[in-house]
Order: sequence, then C-alpha cells, then structure tokens
Amino acid sequence: MSPYAIDSAMIEWLSELSPVWQALLAGTGTWLVTAIGAALVFGFVGVSRKLMDAMLGFSGGVMLAASYWSLLAPAIEIAEQTGGIKWLPPAIGFLAGGGVLWAIDKVLPHLHLYLPVDQAEGLPTSWRRSVLLVTAITLHNIPEGLAIGVVFGGAAMGIQGATVEAAIALAVGIGIQNFPEGVAVAMPLRAEGMSRIKSFWFGAASALVEPPAAVLGAAAVFYARPILPYALSFAAGAMVFVVVEELIPESQQKGNADLATVCLMVGFVVMMVLDVSLG
Repeated sequence: MSPYAIDSAMIEWLSELSPVWQALLAGTGTWLVTAIGAALVFGFVGVSRKLMDAMLGFSGGVMLAASYWSLLAPAIEIAEQTGGIKWLPPAIGFLAGGGVLWAIDKVLPHLHLYLPVDQAEGLPTSWRRSVLLVTAITLHNIPEGLAIGVVFGGAAMGIQGATVEAAIALAVGIGIQNFPEGVAVAMPLRAEGMSRIKSFWFGAASALVEPPAAVLGAAAVFYARPILPYALSFAAGAMVFVVVEELIPESQQKGNADLATVCLMVGFVVMMVLDVSLG
C-alpha cells in the first residue's frame, strides 16, 4: 500500500469522528511533541543559546504563517460567504484575540526565558521560577490549542475554507514548533540544578492546556456556527501577539538576531507549504 493510500485512509478515518474527538486527538498529539522535546533533558545537560534562539525564531515563523494561511484567510473567506462587510468579523476577532492575550499577559504571573525571577511579568507573586516559566509557555499554547479546535469545528460544518486536511496541516505545524517549546522549559531548569524528571515534567506540563483548549474551540464553533470567522481570527490575533511580544524579542537579545530571523522565515515557509499542500 502506498503512503498516499495510508494517508488517505487516516484522513477518512479521522473525518468520521466528531470535531470534538478530532480536536482532542490533535491537541493530544501536539502536547506529545512538546513532551518529546522536554525528554531531551534525559540525554543532554543544556542547549546553547544560539540553538535556542534559532528554535524560537522557527517557532515564531510557524505561528505567523499559521495565523494567516490556516486562520485569517479562511475567516475572511467565510465572512465573505455570509454577506456583509467581509473584513469586519476577521478584524474584530483578530484584535480581540490580541487584546485578550495582552490582558492575560498583564495579570498572569510568568517569566520569559533567561530572565531573573525578579523580572517576572504579571501580578506580583511568590511563585517559583519553574512555575513562572511553565506559565509563560502555557500562554503560547492556549491560542494554539484553540486554533486547532476551531479549524476542526469549521471543517465538521462543511464550510468552504475549513477542511479536515487544513486542520491536520495546522496541527502538524504547531506540533513541529512545540518541540522547541518543550526544550525551552526543560533545559534551563535542568541547567539550574533541577532533577531530570522534574525538568521533564515541567516541560511536558507546559502544553497540557492544548488538548482542552482544542476541545473548547471545536465545541464552540460547532455549536455556534456564526462565531466561526470571529473564532478563527481570534486565535490568529492571539498567536501573533505571542510571536511579537515574546518569541521575536527573546530570540534577538543575545547577538543571534540574523540567525533567528532566517529561522523565522524558514518556519514560515514550512508552515505555508504544509497548509498549501495538505489543506
């Protein structure tokens, strides 16, 4: 049997499931990739800052491409089909997604990579550094999980521009960029003296929010069809906020700006190819 036939059979099998189950499976898969990244802590003590900046840049590129190809473009197409001002629902949803992440960023205590604990953002807290790091990565994963679920929910409704193949492409792209996120949490904690098991656990735990977020996104749009263009663009706005506010600045602080930028562009192209070829 050819690989194409196997892929077609898998897509057909997945298409027969409810969007909630589809989102749960996809969200669990992206979490698993994060855990695999965190598992590198069992074989390595740390990762060089240059490599980490390259991975952060790559992750940013994947998220930016997914924001347009998998989320904003379908949102505009769906809004156009429903009549009215075709750019208005995507614009509202996009700004709302960024606004909500901005508000969470100001309230929820979290710590960016490589910063001392006294530079934690959000409300003052006595949380330990490990918890603050996990919280920061979790902020990335909430919109990612929502995005996966929203696309699966739209595909289940048979709406043009939202297909199971496109949802799979999005999940694969997010899974690829989740690998360095697992590394980004586990390795610094190990380098600071935390045990390998605890470092792995914190790295894996940072993406535990993705499966429930995916389920929430799928259920929301499946049972409330009119919100689909808003939900798609909301996830896009949240993802773009994360890239611009965290990933890009973090990747360009230690003299690796050119490398991080090139990797961002490579990540963008990888996600674009995935979406165009699979979606």
